[in-house]
Amino acid sequence: MRSHRRIQLAALAAVSAALVAAGCGGSSKSSSSTAPAAPSTATRTTGTTPGAATAGGSAQVVKLSADPSGALKFTTATLQAKAGTVTLDMSNPSSVPHSVAVKGNGVNGVSPQGSVGQGQDARVTATLKPGTYTFYCPVPGHEAAGMKGTLTVR
Repeated sequence: MRSHRRIQLAALAAVSAALVAAGCGGSSKSSSSTAPAAPSTATRTTGTTPGAATAGGSAQVVKLSADPSGALKFTTATLQAKAGTVTLDMSNPSSVPHSVAVKGNGVNGVSPQGSVGQGQDARVTATLKPGTYTFYCPVPGHEAAGMKGTLTVR
């Protein structure tokens, strides 16, 4: 339990450092291909069904899962959320390491946890406007193999 807490604190420190570094930049019209890391302070909401968005103040948590058989896919290919701060919370029941990321409409967010093993969760939080986004596994080769889906934000 203590090591899990230490991992959470280390991840929070890494995200905080990234946010501080991102805040030191100039104009928002950067030529860099990476976006500043989104805060990962959303609280995990339990008891929701995969792909369902839940309101938790102004933040939403959308749950999804890697395929338990080890196939390079998620258990769903479509997700929906309301515009605003959205956290994709991916559980990994597979023995294959996976992670979660979201891109599209100027957003490029990757889970600060990196790839996670069996029984662990990876989360990515981003502020999303209405539109269509791609959620995917950023582990090399996984997205190309089909581990991705469409997130529709209304």
